[in-house]
Amino acid sequence: MVKQRIHLRLTPKTLRQLEDAALAPGVTKSGLVEQAIRHYFDPALAEDRDAALFHRLDGFDLRQGVIERDTALIAETLGQFVLYWLTRTDPLPDGARDVAHELGQQRFDYFINQVARKLGTDDALAARLFPPEQAE
Repeated sequence: MVKQRIHLRLTPKTLRQLEDAALAPGVTKSGLVEQAIRHYFDPALAEDRDAALFHRLDGFDLRQGVIERDTALIAETLGQFVLYWLTRTDPLPDGARDVAHELGQQRFDYFINQVARKLGTDDALAARLFPPEQAE
């Protein structure tokens, strides 16, 4: 089958993009234009691309859920460790045990309030470790 020749007029930007894409090995300008026209006339091809994109987005969503679960687990584990560490005392007589337990609970409450306060300011440890200019 002989391919027909046609003449196209493209904006300089589109032509530059076409020429850049055609630099890849095995890719031609004609092949790119023909593929784009096929996609234009065959919506099923575009639907396949959309389905692949949605499949990837679903994968991202699943991984994000795992990250959120793991983060919650880590936060809860750290909180339980700190609670244990701040409230643990060596064996005490019965009368002093309640006082020591109350002191440990006060320490834990103070710790949690400090964490909450720091998270709401620019002085948080995470903000100092990862300044905004490094995040980009």
